[in-house]
Amino acid sequence: MLKDKRILLIIGGGIAAYKTLELIRRLRERGAAVTPVMTGAAAEFVTPMSVSALAGEAVHQALFDLGAEAEMGHIQLSRSADLVVIAPATADLLAKMAHGLANDLASTLLLATDTPVIVAPAMNVRMWEHPATQRNLETLRADGIAFIGPNEGDMACGEYGPGRMSEPMEILAAIEARFSSGPLAGRHAIVTSGPTHEPIDPVRYIANRSSGAQGSAIAAALRDAGASVTFVTGPAAIAPPTGVRVINVETAQEMEAAVSRALPADIGVFAAAVADWRVDTAQPQKLKKVKGEIPSLSFVENPDILASVSARGGNRPELVVGFAAETENVVENATQKRARKGCDWIVANNVSPDTGIMGGTENSVVLISDAAPEYWPRMRKEEVAKRLVERIAKRFGGEKA
Repeated sequence: MLKDKRILLIIGGGIAAYKTLELIRRLRERGAAVTPVMTGAAAEFVTPMSVSALAGEAVHQALFDLGAEAEMGHIQLSRSADLVVIAPATADLLAKMAHGLANDLASTLLLATDTPVIVAPAMNVRMWEHPATQRNLETLRADGIAFIGPNEGDMACGEYGPGRMSEPMEILAAIEARFSSGPLAGRHAIVTSGPTHEPIDPVRYIANRSSGAQGSAIAAALRDAGASVTFVTGPAAIAPPTGVRVINVETAQEMEAAVSRALPADIGVFAAAVADWRVDTAQPQKLKKVKGEIPSLSFVENPDILASVSARGGNRPELVVGFAAETENVVENATQKRARKGCDWIVANNVSPDTGIMGGTENSVVLISDAAPEYWPRMRKEEVAKRLVERIAKRFGGEKA
């Protein structure tokens, strides 16, 4: 897929720059040619010699390189690549892109290029959440710039939150998706999967028996169809698929926040078994057993992720697919759920204990849409996923322009 593709890799100045060494290695393994460009600040975190050795090409740093500029080298660099990747993309680089500034080689290349651009942001959580950065992101998305990440987690500065650069394999998956020739190439899909764990105290929680197998299979099938996939998963028994961007969450509130940050998307498949309720106030210490006394728990409703995404305005995915796990009156209940949630399709199944579906390897579903209910035979969950993705691809009519 990446053989003989030329990647112009712009490395910004941040601690995450060390990850680009692994990204270069993985790109070269797959036959891609990598032309590295480093900002002045990037050289404070990784050496040009290391980058050049892995890329097998000289590192470009100076805008006013007399040898290169005799042939307008910065223009040639910006046009000769098949894809421009910025990793890490600092708040400064994003601001320059959004405002059309060009005072160094990296920003000049970005202003001069007519090549597709993928950006992997990396910055302090406060910088990421700052209104100025969010305005710049809106501008760049409107300009057609694609983003991968950032992820949420601990940062070098000691803070926690969104701002960590995506891992090299996640960026690689986004690059490969860009060159995919599948029917969903150029589309972004969000898939939720697995159960959620709602804490009662530090050692106890409310959960369900979802294994995450069906959601994982759907994410893999979307990936194979060429989509760029963001996979938001609770604590599932099944490992997430490779080649997708994985966001691990525990609770329904965390899942809702992760989905919101992952938007916009073309496709939303909400296969997670999200807990309907959570304990009003989780206890900071383990509840002690007292003989003769039963603790009283007060519950509140969890956010309705499917309904909230379905009700979004311009940020709503073009296709929203929900799941309905029922134990009786499957079609009737799923049809009512589709109307209540406002989604486009519902994939309904019977998860009664005697079916063995919940946590099993097979599924038997009914697709609920504007048309008559469509009954699918019992099959492996991977086959259900493949069939669903084929229907999604048909709904979109092939590749995105």
